[in-house]
Amino acid sequence: MPKVSAKRQITLPIEQCKAAGIEPGDEYDSYVDNEGHITIVKKVAGSAKGLLKRMTADKRYTDEQSLHSGLSQ
Repeated sequence: MPKVSAKRQITLPIEQCKAAGIEPGDEYDSYVDNEGHITIVKKVAGSAKGLLKRMTADKRYTDEQSLHSGLSQ
């Protein structure tokens, strides 16, 4: 069973790394839910590419109005 080091590092078992496709040097994100469960997700280069492609600006607002609206929240 992996243990947390003094630097708060965890070594993942090789079997889990293979199953998740994680290799040495890969980057990942980690999340903790309300129950304390940790989820590790491998980052994939270009995964967000085109995410905002289909979005259009709301023409009712100028860029300045939009900026001030976002800052005042």
